[in-house]
Amino acid sequence: MTYKNTEVEYRIAFDTTLNLFMAIDTADENHVARGVTIEEAIKNLIPVKA
Repeated sequence: MTYKNTEVEYRIAFDTTLNLFMAIDTADENHVARGVTIEEAIKNLIPVKA
């Protein structure tokens, strides 16, 4: 399933080898972030603006 944030469109997958969620940028498949939770993976994918 694909999700859209205001900054980036991404999809979520689960890496069963590492037991981590992955947030994958649909515009650039090489831009992948991982996290213990889905929220953490998304946070790691999308930089926080000050």
